Amino acid sequence: MATAKPYRLKSISEIHRLMGMPKPNHPLITLIDVSGLRNDTEIQAVLLDFYVISLKRGCDKLFYGQQKYDFDEGLMAFMAPGQVLRGEEGGVPARLEGWMLFIHPDFLWNTQLARKIRTYNFFSYAANEALFLSDKEEGLVNGIKDNILNEYSGNMDKFSQEVIIAQLELLLTYATRFYERQFITRKISSSRLLERLEEVLDDYFSNEDLLSEGLPTVHYAADQLNVSVKYLSSLLKQLTGQTTQQVIHEKLISKAKEKLSTTELTVSEIAYTLGFEHSQSFSKLFKAKTRQSPLEFRQAFG
Repeated sequence: MATAKPYRLKSISEIHRLMGMPKPNHPLITLIDVSGLRNDTEIQAVLLDFYVISLKRGCDKLFYGQQKYDFDEGLMAFMAPGQVLRGEEGGVPARLEGWMLFIHPDFLWNTQLARKIRTYNFFSYAANEALFLSDKEEGLVNGIKDNILNEYSGNMDKFSQEVIIAQLELLLTYATRFYERQFITRKISSSRLLERLEEVLDDYFSNEDLLSEGLPTVHYAADQLNVSVKYLSSLLKQLTGQTTQQVIHEKLISKAKEKLSTTELTVSEIAYTLGFEHSQSFSKLFKAKTRQSPLEFRQAFG
């Protein structure tokens, strides 16, 4: 059966109407306690024109994109405008607790955060890459949330937007810190991901059918690992100091050195067996990475 087209939400007022809530206090930002939501909407998917920051517990029937949440701990998740939020039949899960902060891009207009918010990779992470919070971290995040709620729920004045923007920047800074902590503390799962990346690249460079499609891309690696491109990039940067593209190039150069030192293949033949369409591109990359041309490297083994 075809998936129903998502219902697009363009305004804060539409969110409140859909959730059976009173009119919002502000037309461009709202903070909703999800534990008090009604459970009778027939809409299963919504396309959001907002930035969304949420903290939830006990959600077992909620999806971001195609990924499903199933947890009992406090998790933070982030969505950028244009992403789809969907639930299963029956509407909002009965066990759901927490809050969701919706921010229309117009609220950030002409502020430094309007530009900076695009640099936070976690707005593009998949749902299974959400941020696990300790009790202390959750308390800190909830404190910032309360500051935002108190500011926009009261009598708004000329300072209100500036105060809320400052709180949002603080919240995103803490989220960045907590994600870096998560990459380190969840070392076993992170190390397994690195091992799987090695296997994915080894398999690719050993498969003539795959190499006929060209060099492995960052998107290919992320798809094979079932993670988002941005999450993989952030994880590798934290653990290895390299981007995904740099890791791919390192593996490629390693394979090239192996072929140069153990086979009689010409440089052009090696370039083609590694997925390069032009041998000149291979030689240029090899020299950039090793400070030697492929021939110079081979001669060192001669």
